[in-house]
Amino acid sequence: MSQSTSGVPAPGSLIIARERFVLPGGGILLVSRRPKAPVTAIRIHMRGGISLDPPGREGMAEWVGGLLDQGTTDRDEAGIADFIEPFGGSVSGDASGLRGSMAGDHWQRLLQIMMEMAARPTFPDAAVAVQFERLATHLRVQEEDPRVQGGRVFRRLVYGQHRLALPSGGTLASLEQVTAADLRAHHAAHWGSSRAILAVCGDVDPGEVHAQVLEHLKDWNVGSPLPKQEHRFPVSETRAEAFQKGREQVHVYFGHLGVRRSVADYPSLVVMDHVLGSGPGFVNRLSKKLRDEQGLAYSVYGDIHSSAGLLPGTFTAYIGTAPDKVEQAVRGIREEVRAICQDQVEPEELAMAKDYVTGSMVLGYERASRRAASLVAQEVHGFPEDHLETLRSAYAKVELDDVLASAQRHLFPEDSCLAASGSVTTEQLKSLLE
Repeated sequence: MSQSTSGVPAPGSLIIARERFVLPGGGILLVSRRPKAPVTAIRIHMRGGISLDPPGREGMAEWVGGLLDQGTTDRDEAGIADFIEPFGGSVSGDASGLRGSMAGDHWQRLLQIMMEMAARPTFPDAAVAVQFERLATHLRVQEEDPRVQGGRVFRRLVYGQHRLALPSGGTLASLEQVTAADLRAHHAAHWGSSRAILAVCGDVDPGEVHAQVLEHLKDWNVGSPLPKQEHRFPVSETRAEAFQKGREQVHVYFGHLGVRRSVADYPSLVVMDHVLGSGPGFVNRLSKKLRDEQGLAYSVYGDIHSSAGLLPGTFTAYIGTAPDKVEQAVRGIREEVRAICQDQVEPEELAMAKDYVTGSMVLGYERASRRAASLVAQEVHGFPEDHLETLRSAYAKVELDDVLASAQRHLFPEDSCLAASGSVTTEQLKSLLE
């Protein structure tokens, strides 16, 4: 069964025309035809992701997706590369699935190898051992990286015992608990075609793509339905912790549990974020006040919308500053968050934020890979076909009162977590929140 987008989108429109097919077993295929497009992008999204990691073996989903290219029942790692690289193709994977691109009109070759990797990987013992050694080296570097560790402390403070508190790519401790056999078992349990969302964007015929996918599906097990899960998160309150490491810079994270992407006032939050801490250059307040005027840091930002998904993201304000400037930096961040919750933003700030957000949307969706990713997000979140066009319109309609109301509804400067890494102690941080 297929459903088609009616009509042809007007030039400059953000409606991504596509045909939607329900595949045998319940998987979904989304095909967006772009005549004369030089590149075809394909995504195979697998529902579940890191939420399916076994306790104590966090990172499993990430490693399964990332090591699909180590071999299939038909070819080894070199054979996979030889099959697509001479044709300008590339494929990578992670906990969410596979993404690939191919230049020219060789999309069938890309689809074939990606379906083969998704359905019939082998995770050879020797190849996995080599990759795990490389991964262990990378994780050891992260264990000593103050900025990475500060971010991890912050997520633990915000998410508590939830899986989101731990890094998607796992830790050295969790890596030690995993074998190639575990990867094979995890893939067999969770990579059934019934959980897949395939998105294809390029100069392709939807009917031909559908026929090719059906042929490749013969070698892919349907699998089981995605298990239902309950999600519990800590209440928002002041919590502080430091990762002590002697460095000339302290990495500071301030914030709390954020919002789901489905929140009704998401457009207002995006505009608010651009005013507060995610806008370009000196436009946002955190950069203007803390970086440009007070000289506290080179890098500073803050936002709540970018991490929103099916589950709540975080409101995160970050600054890298000198050890003797931590108190001033934390006070400055907190003051700016309070200010945007207490008073309307200036009309000029609102106008610049709206112009930037609406003006950058069209350019952002010119790439095939971005459009394929958007098709997947549309399916995952249950958005209507015109949701990007509707979202752009909603940005343009955001008013001063909307920004203030959203800030007051979703920001909690008095009930926030504070994490930092570097030459700082937990006691110092706790005193800054009192």
